[in-house]
Order: sequence, then C-alpha cells, then structure tokens
Amino acid sequence: MIDLSEPTTDDEISDPTEPEPGAVGGRLGSFIRSQRKLKALSQRELARLTHISDPYVSQLERGLHQPSARVLKALAQALEVQVETMLSYAGLLEDRDTGSDGEQAVPTELAIRTDPALTQDQKEALLTVYRSYVRANSAEGDG
Repeated sequence: MIDLSEPTTDDEISDPTEPEPGAVGGRLGSFIRSQRKLKALSQRELARLTHISDPYVSQLERGLHQPSARVLKALAQALEVQVETMLSYAGLLEDRDTGSDGEQAVPTELAIRTDPALTQDQKEALLTVYRSYVRANSAEGDG
C-alpha cells in the first residue's frame, strides 16, 4: 500500500528546483554563487554587470540552465575569473591534471578563492599579491 501521508520534517521534502549533486549545472551554479558572494555582489548587481536578468542569475546559480558562451564570458568578467575556469565549470573544457612543468591545472586564483580556511580579507590580499607577481613576471618576459 502507498503511504500518502505528508512528510513530517524538512529533511524528507526534496526541492525539485535544486540540481542533482555533481551535475554540471549544479557545479557551475555553486561556483557562480560562491564567486558572487566573494565579490560581495547581490544577484541583482551581478545581473546588472552582466546584462542578464535577475531571475536568470538565480536560475543559473540553482543549476537550472546551461548558459551560452556569451553569458559565461560576461559572468567571468564580472566575477574577475578566467573565462577558461568558467568554461571548465560549465563542462565545456576538459579538466587537465597537470601541466608539463608539474603545475596544477586548477588556477591559483581559483584555489585561493575557494579555500575555506581563509577569510574574505585574506583571500583578497593573497589575490592582490599573486596578481602583482604574475604581472611583474609577465613584464620581465616581454622585455
């Protein structure tokens, strides 16, 4: 016999709008949400910066849509992450294990941004220092 009684706790109620764990849309949505919060932006502010609608930002964060390359590029610029990182989270680029020099394929900035042991201020400070070194090394290589 089928039990038609109502669930008694919130744990027993599943939200059909939430993505399946590990799904590409869910992974991308979680990344977008974490980066937006890291930048202290509201969904409305991110929508304004990327020229997409507020509801669409919400739907992307919940993993309900697979955005176009144009939207991914706009999100990457607004969130100050590499487009390749955004494409990888969207499942459009294959993950690389390591480069020929043994360097991790996960960008350093991504590792800093997603480290739960660091505060927001520490992350921003590390990113500032890291970017200054990258610019200095790039300038040395050009000259």
